[in-house]
Amino acid sequence: MNRLTTLFLNKQKNILSVYFTAGFPKLNDTTEILRELQKQDVDLVEIGIPFSDPMADGPVIQQSSQTALNNGMSIKVLFEQLKDIRKSIKIPLIMMGYLNPIMQYGFEAFCKSCKETGIDGLIIPDLPFNEYVSEFKPIADKYGISIVMLITPQTSEERIRLIDKQTNSFIYMVSSASTTGAQSNFNDDKQAYFRRIHDMQLRNPLLIGFGISNAKTLQTAFTNASGGIIGSQFIKELQQSPNNIASAVSSLRTTLEL
Repeated sequence: MNRLTTLFLNKQKNILSVYFTAGFPKLNDTTEILRELQKQDVDLVEIGIPFSDPMADGPVIQQSSQTALNNGMSIKVLFEQLKDIRKSIKIPLIMMGYLNPIMQYGFEAFCKSCKETGIDGLIIPDLPFNEYVSEFKPIADKYGISIVMLITPQTSEERIRLIDKQTNSFIYMVSSASTTGAQSNFNDDKQAYFRRIHDMQLRNPLLIGFGISNAKTLQTAFTNASGGIIGSQFIKELQQSPNNIASAVSSLRTTLEL
């Protein structure tokens, strides 16, 4: 078992996952953000690899990605920053990035670096499922890296069950087919979608992401899945407190009423 599977074995509900863009607000903030998120009881962290064309991301994360690139962030720099992270960080860590920069690094080399660094999982939003199964999963399995697949309201039940069969940590349930970004609440259609997937009784736990920005949307995620993923809202908090990471994390917890 790795840290991801251990987390979901020990905690089935109210899991809080937080995303941030590596290299934002400043290039060398990565380790401090991770330490503060762990200190303030976040269960799981997604480290975003900045990319110039992040098609699944809304304007807030797009802007943070561009700032990080301008600051000089790259995959090589990120792995260098994370090389000793497991001396202080015990919670599961996932990297989230697009296929292009990962392939430029080399997928097997990337997985090897993840293993050496202590990264537990990987989310690649633009990785086609069939290519994942045939080409990427065997390499990731070799290095003990869990690849997390995304589903949307448009994903067929057949595909969802295939994803459930071919993955081994959790399924990222995207709240809508649009890009990331804050929503004040989830409408009836989205809540019906959450219930439909919940009622499928999948083998893997579910985390809901895209649009969680306040206590109401987070509680909806907690009710309908094992937990929720916060992204854009935390980026906003970092924008408002770029020189005080602890304050940004505390503000996020206040916004979410945790």
